[in-house]
Amino acid sequence: MLTRSLFTLAALSALSLFAISAVAQDIPAKLMPPQEGPLVGKYAAKGVQIYVCTASEWGFKAPEAELIDARGRPFAKHYAGPTWEAPDGSKIVGKILASEPAPKTGAVPWLLLSAESSGSGVLAGARFVQRVNTSGGVGPAGACPTAGIERRVEYTADYIFYK
Repeated sequence: MLTRSLFTLAALSALSLFAISAVAQDIPAKLMPPQEGPLVGKYAAKGVQIYVCTASEWGFKAPEAELIDARGRPFAKHYAGPTWEAPDGSKIVGKILASEPAPKTGAVPWLLLSAESSGSGVLAGARFVQRVNTSGGVGPAGACPTAGIERRVEYTADYIFYK
């Protein structure tokens, strides 16, 4: 019985390591957290990048997105700050540490962000966030017609959270 338990524990540890390395594959080295801690999880986001016309050019205003887990359940909302807020009230505010052009044309860059957390819950203690696998979200090109108008550009991404 002890041998079976040890074997099960070893297999689960190997699967955990496989999951972490699978998450990390194809991500540029400069976007890896400096002290990679435990993985909180990887979540799919769908939303918009909001741009506003200031004088004669477009400027980035904020993201607005919903993150879902692998089972399709809401995980967090993403908004200005950049901030991620979970339904349990925990939240983090990020600061960009590194950026890398997205492999897809017309996609917002991939990012590594440091994070400051508040509250207790699923995001408590999260220290780093990666934005990868982006599609869409690039702001309008050219001059803008009227100061103050907004454009909402659809995007998707994967966000990976680390403690």
